[in-house]
This record gives sequence, C-alpha cells and structure tokens, in this order.
Amino acid sequence: MERLDPGTCAPRRPWTLRASGTTGAGRPLPGSHPLAWLDAAAAHRARAGLARRTPPCPRSDLLLDLTGNDYLGLARHPAVVAAATDAARTWGAGGARPGTGATALHAELERALARFHGAEDALVFSSGYAAGLAMVTALIAPTAEDGEPPVVVCDRNNHASLVDAARLAQASGTRVEVYPHGDLDAAAALLGSGRGRRAILSDTVFSVDGDLVEPSRIAAVARAHGAVSLVDDAHGLGVVGPGGRGAVGGSTLRGADDVVTAVSLSKALGSQGGAVLGSRRVIRHLAETARTFVFATTLAPAATGAALAALRVLEAEPERSAAARSRAAELSEGLRSHGLDASVPDAAVVSVRADSPAEATAWRAGCLDQGVRVGCPLPSSVPDGRPRLRLTAHAGLDEADLRRAVRVIHANRPG
Repeated sequence: MERLDPGTCAPRRPWTLRASGTTGAGRPLPGSHPLAWLDAAAAHRARAGLARRTPPCPRSDLLLDLTGNDYLGLARHPAVVAAATDAARTWGAGGARPGTGATALHAELERALARFHGAEDALVFSSGYAAGLAMVTALIAPTAEDGEPPVVVCDRNNHASLVDAARLAQASGTRVEVYPHGDLDAAAALLGSGRGRRAILSDTVFSVDGDLVEPSRIAAVARAHGAVSLVDDAHGLGVVGPGGRGAVGGSTLRGADDVVTAVSLSKALGSQGGAVLGSRRVIRHLAETARTFVFATTLAPAATGAALAALRVLEAEPERSAAARSRAAELSEGLRSHGLDASVPDAAVVSVRADSPAEATAWRAGCLDQGVRVGCPLPSSVPDGRPRLRLTAHAGLDEADLRRAVRVIHANRPG
C-alpha cells in the first residue's frame, strides 16, 4: 500500500538523517536522552534552509501586508468586529458542541452558509483543517458493511489537511491513490471499476500557486465512475464565482447532492473555523460520526458571530470578490512584466518562484526591510519542492499599493 508524504500527496520517501545520540535505525543510544534527536533534526533543517520562524506581526500602517488570507478585508470590518464582541458577551467563550457549545448562533451560521453555497445543510467546525479531516474520514473510511475497501484518489498538490485525511483513511484500510496535479484522466484511470465506494479528493483553488481546478471537471469524472466528489474550497469561497459564492456554489454544481465541500471561515470571511456543506444525509452522518466534530470543542461564539457578519457583508457588497481577483491579476501582470516567474492567478493568490530556500528567505527579508511583507512557503509546504514567495491580494489594495509591491519585490530579488 502506498504511503503518503506528510507534506504533500506524493509517495513518501524515507528520511535518512541520523541524529547524534541515535543508532543507525534512529533509536536512542543507551544512556542518551530520548529526545536528543530533535537537536540534530533542527540542525539538519537549518542547514537546508528550512528552519521556520513565525515572528509576531507588528502593528504598523506603513507595512504593506501580502501574507494574510483576509482576501476581502473583512477581519477588521466594524460590523464583523462588533458581531464578534456581541457574540462573546451573549454566549460566553465557548464549549463542546455535543454538550453546551451548540448555540442558536452556530445554527444560524450553518443555515446562512448552506443558503449562500446552495447546499441543503452545513456543519461548522473549529477549523478548516478539522472540517477537511471530517469530510474525508467520515465519508470514505471503511465500514463493516463494505464488501471491498473504499478507494480515494487524490490530487498530488492537495493541501496538508486533505493529505492528513487521506493518510488517516489509508491507515484504516481505504485504498489511496495519487494522481498528477490536475490530471483528471489519470484520476479516472485510478478510480477504475468496482462495487466499492469511491471518491475524488481535491482542492478547488490550490493554496500555493492559486490555480483552480474546476469542480465541474472533477464531478464529471467522479460521476462516470460512481464516485463522490470531495472538494476543499477554502481559497475559493468569497473570491471566485458570482458574488464570491465559490468554485462549487457559483457553478452548475450548486446544490448537487454528490458533491461535498469543505470551506474555511478564516480566509475571505476573515474569522476562524471551517464548515462542510452538502446534503442533509451527509451532514447528519458527519454530526454523528466525525471525530473532529464529536470529540472537539466547537467554534467559539466570537468567531461564529464574526463569520456570520462577514458573510452578510459579502452578500451586501459582492463587488469585494471581483476586486480581490482583479488586484491579484494586476499584481501578477506587474511582476511578470519585470521578468519574474509569477503565477497567473485564478483567485487571489500569486506565487513567485525562487531558486533555493536560502534565496527565498533572503528575498522575503529584503522585502520586509522595505515595508512589504510577503509569504515564503518552503519544502515540504510547496508541491514541487521549489520554494516561492506567496503573495495574497485583497480587495482593499489600491494602484499605489500594487506599484509599491512590484517595485520592492523586483528590487530585492537576490542576485
């Protein structure tokens, strides 16, 4: 059975590092500390330029931030902040959903998300990561009634939450296959035929390069093989589709009962949490069996109220989604006009390829010194192992911001 790499859906390769204080098999030497290997592992990452630091973000009106996923600029919207405050005052700090954590506010958010997306029902989770895990593990893990193991085929570039979900399903007996990014002919071949349950698992908008695989193409292949489509629209909701209804909710698949969608509330809606949207029987199954729902603390009321208010702002001001896409396209065009290897965005994410982790981190540092904060995903966060700068456009950027971003990024390119 194929094993998956912890950072991507690629087949896992053995890690050959031998830490000091360990034997050749990676076991601690007699008398050494059982966690001594952590120091050698950290040194190995540092030598490879893969050390990760997350310094606190300064509050500065002079800093142009292109790292966050607040695509619509709603995280600090007065109505969103006020709704978060009111919810905390009314409902308190939070609780476990199956116990005291289920509030009328959670139910209202679920109804609003389902209506906006065109689904029959929705279920809110404490994070988008938890929503993705629930969608896959609850719907594709083997059951006692299965005559043969379920099969799930995964896009190689899927987000880590989907990778981990596939690994958990694989550990329980599901057959997991990986197809090249966006190659749905390969996905069809891997689905094969049989009477067991089958699924295609894919992001819609991929988080590193911002490219979109149309869910209608995924669903067409899935339907031809009697499979369900499990898609993650974390970076599509609020940004793509008419009025920001997402890659699924804004398409001909709106309301389709053989498509299940996970979304994030921490991207375009500027809050925290996630949700799964689908038919009533799907949501009932998740509410009764998904471990990241049943055994987890629910989304805090403040975040619930904020997400609901953000959704209402989006419904009232749908032009925000088009503005985010337009700013991303302008940013990409400006970078490419300076000879940089920038992606052409389908949503609000633009990536610029670097030649090495050291180059990427130096590039990011140089931009920050000049007041432009950019992301820098490194292996294993990047699908092809090549580091990038990751830029996120948002609706509030103006022409001066875009010119400044292009100028600073171009000027600080190493070499």
